[in-house]
Amino acid sequence: MTTHTGPHPTRRLILQGATCVALIGLGNLAFAPARAAANDKYPDEAFKLKNEADAIKALYGKTAEASDKIKLDAPEIAENGGVVPISVTTTLDKVTSISFFVAENPNALAASYKIPDGTIPAVANRLKMAKTSNVTAIVEADGKLYSATKEVKVTVGGCGG
Repeated sequence: MTTHTGPHPTRRLILQGATCVALIGLGNLAFAPARAAANDKYPDEAFKLKNEADAIKALYGKTAEASDKIKLDAPEIAENGGVVPISVTTTLDKVTSISFFVAENPNALAASYKIPDGTIPAVANRLKMAKTSNVTAIVEADGKLYSATKEVKVTVGGCGG
């Protein structure tokens, strides 16, 4: 006659334990970027400005120079101003941020992205445009600002009507 003094480790018990350990480990990893991002100050003032030059100055504190190393891809004619697809890629080194500005929108700054080290500097988005306007992409690379601009004709109103 054999007596057992504790629970037998069944396959189900082992899998449950392994799953709990994995989820606890992943839970700690998932919150690490959120804690780091919480230290970045949201550029609230830049998003409120109506003028493109003022918004660029508020966001970056300097002006940009045009560059052929930035590829701004946007349609020449946007059938619906509510969803205008736009993307930016660049061959510049040490890119730290990419931002989109729409000159004729109620607020000029449409989107701004921080680019972590080692990340391919490419961003795509769908912007809302009030009316036909120049779209400007600003790329911050190695402490300098570079830009590319393209006019997008809007046939149906977006954020303006």
